[in-house]
Amino acid sequence: MPEKLQSSERLRPVDLARAHGLSPQAIRNYEEAGILPAAERSEHGYRRYAPRHAAALTTFLALLPGHGHRTATAILAAVHRGAPDEAFTLIDESHVQLLADRRTLRSVESALRDLAPEPEAATAGTESGPGRAGTFIGPLADELGIRPATLRAWERAGLLRPRRDPQTGYRVYDASAVRDARLTHQLRRGGYPLEGIAPLLDQLRSAGGREPLAEALGDWHTRLRTRARALLGGAAALDAYLERYG
Repeated sequence: MPEKLQSSERLRPVDLARAHGLSPQAIRNYEEAGILPAAERSEHGYRRYAPRHAAALTTFLALLPGHGHRTATAILAAVHRGAPDEAFTLIDESHVQLLADRRTLRSVESALRDLAPEPEAATAGTESGPGRAGTFIGPLADELGIRPATLRAWERAGLLRPRRDPQTGYRVYDASAVRDARLTHQLRRGGYPLEGIAPLLDQLRSAGGREPLAEALGDWHTRLRTRARALLGGAAALDAYLERYG
């Protein structure tokens, strides 16, 4: 917790820095970035900070966890140059991004719930089937109700990794490739962008299946809740700062 600064103090950079566990150079950098309002200068050119600067710094540190350094900096810089609407727009954009992240998480969870149980390795070679467990592109496309060309497009995008039958050269989709195709299909039906699916599939593969991924999804929920609370805390701090100094 930062040390409490007396309201009548005139503060040096080192005083303001020490109270918040920062370096004096960081304080000077924050002033140059607009996070702090411009400081008064002594007759010898030294910076002299006031309680308002301490309040601005406290506000910035409250905005930081929810918005990140770049946006938190832009918010206070806008406030200090007399452009509060610009600051409010930046805050709105952070909330929009949080909402988009929540919708993404719901899409992933919905797609995973809708997946049928992963097929057993019981489709091993028959006269018309691939030489090892798996299925060809045509039957898989029929199952999903899409064209084979769509599966090939997903493969080119790095979403699917079928192997090739050594005798025929045909694509063979094993259990994991079928799972990836089903998940991709569910996400696409939900309007999820193609370029955003590959990282999700990579996470599913590295987790070793759907069950281990549940922990990652739980962590994702926790991060979103933490960010939401941080946005609320930052908003309260900014409102108090504007009430007093805006």
